[in-house]
Amino acid sequence: MPASSLDQLVSLCKRRGFIFPGSAIYGGLANTWDYGPLGVELKNRVKREWWKAFVFKRQDMVGLDSSILMNPKVWEASGHVGSFSDLMSTCKYCKRLIRMDHWDELMNASPWFHSLQNLYSRKKSVSLEDLGLWGQKEGKKLAPNLAVVRNPSVTLSWLSEFLEKAEQVAPDAPIKSSMRELVKYLASEQLGMTGLRLPCPYCGGELTDPKPFNLLFKTYQGVLEGEGTEIYLRPETAQGIFVNFKNVLDTMRMRLPFGVAQVGKAFRNEITPGNFTFRTREFEQMEIEYFVKPGNEASAFEGWKEEVWNWFIALGVDPSRLRMREHTKEELAFYSSRTMDIEYQFPWGWGELFGLANRGDYDLQQHEIFSGQDLKYTDPDDPTKKFLPYVVEPSFGCDRSVLTFLIEAYTEETLPNGESRTVMKFDKRLAPYDLAILPLSKKEHLIAKAQELYKKIVQETDLVCDFDVTGSIGKRYRRQDEIGTPRAVTVDFGTLGEDEKQGTKDTVTIRDRDSLKQERLPISELLGKLK
Repeated sequence: MPASSLDQLVSLCKRRGFIFPGSAIYGGLANTWDYGPLGVELKNRVKREWWKAFVFKRQDMVGLDSSILMNPKVWEASGHVGSFSDLMSTCKYCKRLIRMDHWDELMNASPWFHSLQNLYSRKKSVSLEDLGLWGQKEGKKLAPNLAVVRNPSVTLSWLSEFLEKAEQVAPDAPIKSSMRELVKYLASEQLGMTGLRLPCPYCGGELTDPKPFNLLFKTYQGVLEGEGTEIYLRPETAQGIFVNFKNVLDTMRMRLPFGVAQVGKAFRNEITPGNFTFRTREFEQMEIEYFVKPGNEASAFEGWKEEVWNWFIALGVDPSRLRMREHTKEELAFYSSRTMDIEYQFPWGWGELFGLANRGDYDLQQHEIFSGQDLKYTDPDDPTKKFLPYVVEPSFGCDRSVLTFLIEAYTEETLPNGESRTVMKFDKRLAPYDLAILPLSKKEHLIAKAQELYKKIVQETDLVCDFDVTGSIGKRYRRQDEIGTPRAVTVDFGTLGEDEKQGTKDTVTIRDRDSLKQERLPISELLGKLK
């Protein structure tokens, strides 16, 4: 079973060198994370498997690595300068900024909201007196700025009057049953004057009216501070592909349909990042822009949807924790006629893992207008036909994919002998190390033999090996389990021919991470088995 608590996983990641808090020796920088020695190997392998599946194994794909810093007109053309903003509210009490499209997600993680839910789950019917008592006890500790906590008599008084009037109109439903509606009542002191207000997920305080907040990171390109050209850190990798569309077309002689893939960093000035590496201001994307003839975008959309779903499952993600969700008309970006997400059930709830959008010809059209360049595709079979291709965009969050594989791999289990162990059951293609070489003890001749074997394996194969001599062999096995190494090879006294009970000379023991089975075999056969 995957990690049910994010705290469990964060602890293991720090302890075992997967992910560290950013700038930790200086007190850190909120929501920045550094991938450690094992984390960078895991992330590189995720990117490698992605590139292998969606670029190397397809004849209709090429790659690109575009610049992070681009001409600012790129972002004017794409619409990011004018409309790349989120509605933000500020809590009038704790002063936290709240991104309103994340309000539900933040509430689902809110301790005081959970406490209120528990109250309703324990009681068949919750009275105003119950709400008042909750406010005096749990609410006072968890949501000190909620209206029912700050001014219980006022809040409960108007709520009583409101319920009485509402019951006369609709006896069966005086208040909407959802918890979302209930917390509006508990956060609003005077219904007639202010209307129902959404509370702050952190302290329960009243939120200001939402205002747009631009998410672009600005910087300056120039010699003198304040006198340079204002430019932006790219908020997505996609535009680097669109502005190079003609270059790729001319140099690679591509025919429709074809795609351009890119892996790279993007930056968004998120106000409410959180949930470990799920939402950060600096993140890595794995994106594809797939160009098709107008009219063929629907079949391309369906093909990518199925291919991506199967890719996640093939690398070990349980399909019962995945779902597809179509965006409603209200959710659709202005450039998209259809968008769907693949969501994963994270410990805090469902979250977007992958997005698939039909962008039409919006991007190429915009760049034609703003650049004055002809970006049309000429049909090689009929040069009189020139048109802007439509684009289907499969977009992966690289960091979110890594986080998903970490959660899926995390396993706590009880062994037949009653001992418990934590093991990261990565797919073998993703594990940071393919193999661990473990001398049985620190005896010099054992270590020398183990080092000889290590050099042979790394020179004659592409396997990434760990060499570990610290601690007892049992503790080293447990460490390899916790970092997800699929196999461990033990060099012991039998390998040297000094102990007949352990095995004949030049044999080693190979141990499987998942089954715990151990097999004795000659070193001469080891490489063949590992390959």
